[in-house]
Amino acid sequence: MLVAAAVCPCPPLLVPEVAAGAAPELDAARAACTDAVGVLAAARPDLLVVVGPMAGDVGTERYPEGSTGSFHGFGVGLGVRLGADRDTATGRALPGALAVGAWLLERTGWADAPVEGIGVGESLAAERCAGQGRDLAGRAERVALLVMGDGSACRTLKAPGYLDERAAPFDAEAARALGAADTAALLALDDGLAHDLKATGRAPWQVLAGAAEAGGSALRGTLLYEDAPYGVGYLVATWS
Repeated sequence: MLVAAAVCPCPPLLVPEVAAGAAPELDAARAACTDAVGVLAAARPDLLVVVGPMAGDVGTERYPEGSTGSFHGFGVGLGVRLGADRDTATGRALPGALAVGAWLLERTGWADAPVEGIGVGESLAAERCAGQGRDLAGRAERVALLVMGDGSACRTLKAPGYLDERAAPFDAEAARALGAADTAALLALDDGLAHDLKATGRAPWQVLAGAAEAGGSALRGTLLYEDAPYGVGYLVATWS
């Protein structure tokens, strides 16, 4: 059963070593993410699953505890490992969003429960995302999710996807739904629009919605952070 969730953005710039001189610009987002992971720890889960987007129509991919990732592609000699067991590694390389999630857990000293990762194809339909969430919720008596994903990338002229007038309303609805733990609204997010707006969080958020609907008790949502630095919507929320 899902007992807690934290929703965080997944840009590599969240990692200070990657952001370098621009690191202070995301200090508020990092602080909110730290608070969100604290909510997961307080829930004392039996299992933590990090859920993040993967490019393309790839369905879902599982990354067991010990999977590793790095930020070498950004010119930074920094590696991460999923889970607290530093003596065990697998041959699976974490995709970018899950690597950022692993970095968040290492940064906050996570050692409260076993950890694994699930990569979700960005084009995965809402009903399949929800089904994946229901499966995750049944994996242990007390399951927590760290859900990685960004809102639209079209909030300004200099945004990665240029300016799209639909971006701000999309992000506002996502922020409202995440802050209210509104599973129906999350499942209603349009996957075609999300694709147009380069919103990588849509599929992971819908996995969260499915996991929450499978639980026996309602969760309360809290929105901790909402902004669009670099023209990309970044949201941090907790469900507990």
